[in-house]
Amino acid sequence: MKPPARIQPPNPSGAITIKEVAAQAGVSTATVSRVLAGLNGVAAQARDRVTRAVAQLNYHPNRLARGLRLGHRKVIGVIIPDLQNPFFTGVVHGVEAELYAAGYTLLLAHSDGLAEREQEQLSVLRGEGVAGLVFIPGNQPGANYESIRTWEIPVVAVDRSPGALEVDLVCSTNREGMRQAVNHLLSLGYEEIALLNGPEGINVTQERLGGYQDALRNAGKAVRQSFIIHSDFRQEGGYLAMPRLLDLAMPPRAVVVANNLMTLGALQAIHERGIRIPEELAVVCFDDMPWATSLRPPLTAVAQPTEELGRTAAQLLLERLKDPKRLVRQVVLPTRLMVRASCGARTALLTEPPGDAPPTETGGAPRQTNPCLPVKITSS
Repeated sequence: MKPPARIQPPNPSGAITIKEVAAQAGVSTATVSRVLAGLNGVAAQARDRVTRAVAQLNYHPNRLARGLRLGHRKVIGVIIPDLQNPFFTGVVHGVEAELYAAGYTLLLAHSDGLAEREQEQLSVLRGEGVAGLVFIPGNQPGANYESIRTWEIPVVAVDRSPGALEVDLVCSTNREGMRQAVNHLLSLGYEEIALLNGPEGINVTQERLGGYQDALRNAGKAVRQSFIIHSDFRQEGGYLAMPRLLDLAMPPRAVVVANNLMTLGALQAIHERGIRIPEELAVVCFDDMPWATSLRPPLTAVAQPTEELGRTAAQLLLERLKDPKRLVRQVVLPTRLMVRASCGARTALLTEPPGDAPPTETGGAPRQTNPCLPVKITSS
């Protein structure tokens, strides 16, 4: 059937409908639907007419209406605690990349680390009828995730365990990563090692504390409670907490800071005191970020596979969409210690020009020509 030569005017609402596309192309609405869905069974000539009609009319499918017709929406809800933290946005990037390839889009919500706001965002996403949920629990006092049990949609938690809620979980080796960081400092000769940690009650905080304690105890060192400071996971938290360590009668000679934003705040407090890194204080960060190599000295850091955490979470979600009854899974991804100059380790080759050497990774074969040399720890 030959299509009409004249483009039909839009309907009174201003939105082009699938019926108008079908009329323009001279085919049925079912044929238009099959073409838009990429299904077979449509003649090449009819497919071309539909494609031209869609372009001429500037037609955009109503995904909400289509989802309602099919009984589901191809939209996934995502909740993170802090939009300013590049770790969380890196996770979201990994989630989005994997789900986009599968034909899904994201509806992103931000809890700001507040239990009440987190519950509000969960309610909003439920009202939007999302097909699944990926979330990083705030785990703040008063947080309750029991309502998620009634959703009957796939749910995947990332980085933090949502209490007693049994859902798929993707996380990294927080305890082992912290243990590696402290062991590295011990190997360089440091003994007075402090931990600037996140809020108590969050499982990643407890895991990183456990790794810190493991390393000291395994080395026969005492765990000094005055060297363990809890604050929030933000830049201000690090800035306000760091002076509590610096003002001790016997301050530490090394500190491990439990996340990236806290490290920025801690570094600000250190620089304001005129303390030299690493000559007077060694610094290691948990969370490796692009700016870590731009600092002077470059920052030794425990790297988490940020985007891989997000991609893995999305893969688990897609698996559960296909098989809702499969057993709950927990995937733990490894961390890596990236050794740079802020802890006093030197890795520059004699044959290389002056400058910062590339980071090394723990777990691999040692680079015999690029050793970490012990640092001389000076007294204040």
